[in-house]
Amino acid sequence: MGIEVTEPQPGVRLLTIDRPGTKNALDIEAYSALTSGLRDADSDGSVHAIIVTGAGGTFSSGNDLEDFRRYSDPTPARDFLRTLVLIGTPLIAAVEGAAVGIGATMLLHCDLVVAARSATFRMPFVPLGLTPEGGSTHLLPKAAGAKLAAELLLFGDAFAADVAERAGMVNRVVPDGEALPSALRLAERLCGLPSEALREAHKLLHRDRDQLLAVIDDEIAVFRERLESPEAQAILNSMGGSTDRG
Repeated sequence: MGIEVTEPQPGVRLLTIDRPGTKNALDIEAYSALTSGLRDADSDGSVHAIIVTGAGGTFSSGNDLEDFRRYSDPTPARDFLRTLVLIGTPLIAAVEGAAVGIGATMLLHCDLVVAARSATFRMPFVPLGLTPEGGSTHLLPKAAGAKLAAELLLFGDAFAADVAERAGMVNRVVPDGEALPSALRLAERLCGLPSEALREAHKLLHRDRDQLLAVIDDEIAVFRERLESPEAQAILNSMGGSTDRG
């Protein structure tokens, strides 16, 4: 198990994160599989919408930091983030349960996000002695405004779906268990639109890609330095240091 790729309806590619032992934390293999799944879907002319979700009632508990510490190679995560920025196919996220760390920041790259009412979000980078990643220092202030973005990124507290909606991370909040069905309905609507116009409109909406890629590279460089710092190592070791799950 890792990333399950299915086609629940014509024109829709569904990528499901399925690592139950880690609450769907992303390790190097999962990042690589997600990247391949996104690129394959994006290059398939019959796919008009991509959905990302998590299995077992959890979206993703974030980076598998123990895996990163073993391999100390940021390339798979960077490739995944760059792919999120560069794909031309509309991307939808269906969030049930927890979305932590990269599980939360990746939502900022999605065109549409549906979250269950009981879903929770957290970006606990600074409390772990780390720094924000995933382009969040660029995207979240744009979506949420500088004040709310600073509160969510600096304190790293958990927040509910209504706050995520207010912060521009979520399009709509739905009853528990309805995130994926709602996302599938949105994907069906996208599939009914003129495909060339949809691609061109999507491209225009993402025309700051070069700036965002530079931000991601800067964030990763600082994140790696922080991950190896005595401050972060002490915090991670004190809590077992396995993931962002916090």
